[in-house]
Amino acid sequence: MICRDPLPREFYIRDVLEVAPGLIGKQLVIRSDGDHMKRFMITETEAYRGPDDKACHASRGRTRRTDVMYREGGRLYVYFVYGMYWMLNVVAAQPGNPQAALIRGLEGFNGPGKLTRKIGIDKTFYGEDLTISDRIWIEDAGLIPDIKTSPRIGIDYSGEYWSSRPWRYFI
Repeated sequence: MICRDPLPREFYIRDVLEVAPGLIGKQLVIRSDGDHMKRFMITETEAYRGPDDKACHASRGRTRRTDVMYREGGRLYVYFVYGMYWMLNVVAAQPGNPQAALIRGLEGFNGPGKLTRKIGIDKTFYGEDLTISDRIWIEDAGLIPDIKTSPRIGIDYSGEYWSSRPWRYFI
């Protein structure tokens, strides 16, 4: 029997600048091979805040790739980069307001591409609803971590204003 206690939809339908830091210290739970579950504490995220944010994929408009970002918060936005890594993002905000929090680190795994490889995230997770999924969800571990902030990483292409936003959250 699976014991699930996922975060409610209300957690995700807030602005990404609340959701991204709110994910720090939470547990990402992945179920595999029957009822075997692995839990990983989220240690680092980055916020991407809609069409105006030049570092956000939604700044280029709605596409097949970004479609899930335009849905209700609480779904996964998974995409492939550099021909080798899947990126794991949690969609935030209300429908029509495309925002997402990139999961950059889990306890024991740093780097968004490396961690997805280690925990088995691939394109089949695209659009997965974290509030009802029986194979992946996020739980509150009851931690209140001391969260630090810094500018996001690797987005110099977006210009000085957007690359300097302190929207990277970590412990």
